[in-house]
Amino acid sequence: MIQVRFAGLGGQGILLMGEILGEAAVLDKKYVGQTASYGSEARGSACRSDVVISESWIDYPEVTEADVLACMSQGTYDQLSKKVNPEAVIFYDAQMVKPDPSLALRQVSIPATEKAFSEFNNRMVANIVLLGAVVKGAGLVKEDSLLKSLANRVPPSFLELNQKAVRLGFELGRT
Repeated sequence: MIQVRFAGLGGQGILLMGEILGEAAVLDKKYVGQTASYGSEARGSACRSDVVISESWIDYPEVTEADVLACMSQGTYDQLSKKVNPEAVIFYDAQMVKPDPSLALRQVSIPATEKAFSEFNNRMVANIVLLGAVVKGAGLVKEDSLLKSLANRVPPSFLELNQKAVRLGFELGRT
């Protein structure tokens, strides 16, 4: 079983990241639990999306101790980076998070917001860039399953942009 937590601020697409990953894991014939938590404001408040992926039945569908943490805001990084599995990997958006070097964990800097803007002139796909990097870097699901799930979750008018963003994330996650 692997426990994945995406965290950031409302409006960054954090919940969508969890939904896409959860569906991709189902397409890979895995058992999945997916939950979300967010503040009362539509934008700007802390939010998270948790995905539990397993080869067998899941007794408890919420993340208790993340194996993979992906953060898109400093506040959520500061709050959640100390509440992970001791063997966890933390992925973070390099433009949005300054990592704590004292943490004895593998931390992976992904320039998601920077690349979303420089490659596509659109920061709105930074979450999808980060999602691709996390999936590739942590080996969570098959790339084609993630692309199928993305196609099911993103409006057709934005699909091509998001496909390019997730493929860029795959490249960034190879590090």
